[in-house]
Amino acid sequence: MPETIENFGKSGAIPTTLWQPGALRFWIAVLLMGVSTGLGAVALTRLLEVVQRLAWQGSGTNILEAARQASFTRHIVVLIGAGLLTGVGQFVLKQLSSGNGIDTTAAIWFHAGRMPALRTLGSAVLSIFAVGMGASLGREGAPKQAGAVFANFFAGAESLSDEQRRLLVACGAGAGMGAAYGVPLGGALFALEVMRGKLALRYVLPALFASMIATGVSWIALPDVPTYVFPPLPVSASVMFWVLVAAPVAALGSVLYVRLVRWADQHKPSGWQRFIAPVVVLGLLGAASFWFPQILGNGKDLSQLLFADQVMVRLALGLLLLKPLATILCIRSGVPGGLFTPSLTFGALLGAALGHAWSWFWPGVPPGLFALLGAGAVLAATTQGPISAVVLIMELTGHARSFILPLLLIAGISTLIARSIEHRSIYDAKLTDEEVAERQRLREVPTV
Repeated sequence: MPETIENFGKSGAIPTTLWQPGALRFWIAVLLMGVSTGLGAVALTRLLEVVQRLAWQGSGTNILEAARQASFTRHIVVLIGAGLLTGVGQFVLKQLSSGNGIDTTAAIWFHAGRMPALRTLGSAVLSIFAVGMGASLGREGAPKQAGAVFANFFAGAESLSDEQRRLLVACGAGAGMGAAYGVPLGGALFALEVMRGKLALRYVLPALFASMIATGVSWIALPDVPTYVFPPLPVSASVMFWVLVAAPVAALGSVLYVRLVRWADQHKPSGWQRFIAPVVVLGLLGAASFWFPQILGNGKDLSQLLFADQVMVRLALGLLLLKPLATILCIRSGVPGGLFTPSLTFGALLGAALGHAWSWFWPGVPPGLFALLGAGAVLAATTQGPISAVVLIMELTGHARSFILPLLLIAGISTLIARSIEHRSIYDAKLTDEEVAERQRLREVPTV
């Protein structure tokens, strides 16, 4: 492993006050990273809207509605164009940047947070074009990468220690998530629980400030409204019993999903196939999307329909197979993008399917609630971050109490079962078995 592993947690404590040596430099880096990440999230979000508007001739914010109105020819041309752009873009990025790209998780754990700035930012922008044109991947990958790059830059500019850089890069990734979706607390917890892997007390304030600043800056230009509209609903005994039945199913589905993500990442094309694979896969996605436009994009619009119970049962069952398949094939073909919203959408589809089946035996619960709880369960199990998943669901919907008990229960059970079977999360797909074992060991190292 890189030499940074031997000194993990020993080189430069995280300052908890303003009076410790080097504290001012650290907190200046947090401030500058938060501001730049918020501005980056605004720029990437606006770019996504422009790409969607030009590609689909819609509003730029609802790809599903625009795709429903588009012709078969547009579906084919736009997605093949996305495939060509992906192949050429990946080739250009490799030529411009020496060495291989470093995944954000690997950078935090095994490279002291260091990552190639040009290639990482280029990949982030390329993913925005791909997702805006219809690739079945998440848009949060781009601001998450941008936040990590900004954090790495300011950590170097302020001459921070390796341990401080690790934390700052994790906070940058979480701040990107927070700014992209308007979820400051969820972004902070995502940085700690998922990216950094520790909920240590001295890590909390940097994560909170970074995500808060980035989200606050993004709200200057982006709307400060919940991502999903969901009415407050009463919790009944039927819901609690359903959670006990559905949680193991969500856990097993999450394990399968994570392993498919890993398989797809391990078998990405190389050589000349990097030009062919994205064109073929996205061309097929374009053809299928004419009849099933719900498989396009990150799945946000589909999730909203599921939460509002506006998807027919038969269609939901079909999409339960097609949507994750589209995401896995996009990863397999080498298309860059995030996995947060696609995972949430998979969970919403699974929850909706299980909820409709449950309603045959115990009717009376709005199907949208089952979809929301399923989304929370799969999000918790695939990220292996139950606390951040629960908070993210509450912030994304703007509700803090109406479904908190069943959400906590299903997130906890599904994560426990999934973690007992599979140690990886969707963000660990690039790590080898040895790296996963080493990361698990490092989590037990006392935090300075």
